[in-house]
Amino acid sequence: MNHWLDISSTAFQAAFYLYCASFICYAIAVAGKRWSNREPELHNRRWGRFGFILAVAGWVCHLTFFFTRWKGGGHIPTSNMYEFMTFLAMAIVFAFIIVHLIYRNNLLGAFAIPLVVIIIAYAAVFPSEVQPLIPAPNSYWLKIHVTTAATGEAFFAVGFAAALVQLLRVIDFSRKDKAGRREQRWVEFVLFFMVVIIGFLVSVFAFRGGGYEAKFQQEKVSIDQQGVQQSVTQTVEYGLPPIVAPYNSEKLSMQPYLGIKDPLFEAPSWMNGVNAGRKLNTVIWSLLSGAILYGLLRLIARKPIAAVIHPHLSDIDPEDLDEISYRAIAIGFPVFTLGALIFAMIWAQIAWSRFWGWDPKEVWALITWLFYSAYLHLRLSRGWQGTRSAWLAVIGFIVVLFTLIGVNLVIAGLHSYAGV
Repeated sequence: MNHWLDISSTAFQAAFYLYCASFICYAIAVAGKRWSNREPELHNRRWGRFGFILAVAGWVCHLTFFFTRWKGGGHIPTSNMYEFMTFLAMAIVFAFIIVHLIYRNNLLGAFAIPLVVIIIAYAAVFPSEVQPLIPAPNSYWLKIHVTTAATGEAFFAVGFAAALVQLLRVIDFSRKDKAGRREQRWVEFVLFFMVVIIGFLVSVFAFRGGGYEAKFQQEKVSIDQQGVQQSVTQTVEYGLPPIVAPYNSEKLSMQPYLGIKDPLFEAPSWMNGVNAGRKLNTVIWSLLSGAILYGLLRLIARKPIAAVIHPHLSDIDPEDLDEISYRAIAIGFPVFTLGALIFAMIWAQIAWSRFWGWDPKEVWALITWLFYSAYLHLRLSRGWQGTRSAWLAVIGFIVVLFTLIGVNLVIAGLHSYAGV
């Protein structure tokens, strides 16, 4: 078993570095062509081709990681947050390869591949050890449900990347009227949202590298079915400095940070669930880290990030991007419908003896499906194309990200995994 897992780990590291190299090539294709004095279009194609080759090589290594971990672990590697997010990243690259082969748009990789890198980095936040399956998910329907749902979300991610490029391309940053400024602010907010995720990763790895740890003893009071009050004491461990302590808790140990030796405040009484305080602390650190990182980028650029990117996209046809975004979502929607709803309900019936239980992840999967249903309806029946369609594609994937990340951090449920 260890032999297969060693191969899996090496292949995964190789995939990550190849994706990073692919993104660098795409970034050169986007930014460097404006500085190329000779044949900028040839410069674009050459570096875009290098980026695509590296992305394919990374995907092959990623596929090797997936199957060798499956062999070494004894079950399909989609049973925890680390494994699911790495599979989602692999599925996004697969969807990108398919769309790229159809439309031959090199610059799409400049936005799809960094999204893959961010998702892999997010996966690394969670424990990577192979864990045995609990009895409920131990069914072949797990393989079908998770893989098809993730594949559908992967095509949504490619649609999001194309839509974001389209918005960055068509929005006029020279407009000073109210409508123009509103569009500029919303595009900038989307980029800020992505920076917040990166900021979260930076803070987690920075404190993890320093071996930071804090512990609290929390007393949770509950009432059983007979109406008897029960008190349970549990230990809550933090990997990030505790700005907020768990509700009704006592500090056991805490390393000082920035001269602060105690949490700044306690979680409110209504956030008394398991790990609720720690999850709130993670959200606060994400916003703080993201705001600091965004401020540094703005300070360096001295203008909005979207305004920095916009001039490098001037030779892209926005209609091509609109078509790519729509086709990617149109491919992903039926796959997501099968995986996240139909196959999920079959698995839920086998695992928990009910097709639907209003678990938070189930609810948000339904919200995601309804949103993309509305997207396709407005696109096909009402003729929503161009900027309006692009905004729907962007908002839709933000809903997907909240379903994958936000629900896990904020809301407890049967699909939740440990926070930071």
